[in-house]
Amino acid sequence: METAIRLNNSAVALTEANRPFEAIPLFREALVLEPKNPLLWLNLGIAQQKTGEYTEAIDSFQQSLFINSDLTEAWHSLGLIYYELSEFELASECYISALSQNENDPKIWNNLGVVYFNINNFEEARNCFEKSVSLCPQYYDALFNLRDACRELGDFRAAAEFERILSKLDI
Repeated sequence: METAIRLNNSAVALTEANRPFEAIPLFREALVLEPKNPLLWLNLGIAQQKTGEYTEAIDSFQQSLFINSDLTEAWHSLGLIYYELSEFELASECYISALSQNENDPKIWNNLGVVYFNINNFEEARNCFEKSVSLCPQYYDALFNLRDACRELGDFRAAAEFERILSKLDI
């Protein structure tokens, strides 16, 4: 007899192997067994997002958060979808909710900065990118974004310094 854990593990492996269409039925089968498991809903949402089923993914992430509103990864994943849909206000709200659960995640800070950058709030974007880099000094994406924010703000000296740091990173 299949258990929810086994079904989840198999589905996660399929999702990671870029086979989310095959993973989704397994997540659904696991949810029949454990409908109140927020991680199953989260993982289903991730697979749905990979297939481009954004409405379904949003529903899955919201179900996950309904069960456990402290699930940082669900907030972050929901923010990614809203960003992809150019719903920048909703994306920033989700990232802020994620940061309220884990303020030391450089990826979330970087993604929030990208939202601010896209709405031309370069000062807030810079602040977010600086926080991201302070948490992870070798984080290429955040350094790249910080350099661009500095350029937009006319701080060319700082931009040049970040360009120098970027040129020394092995990527």
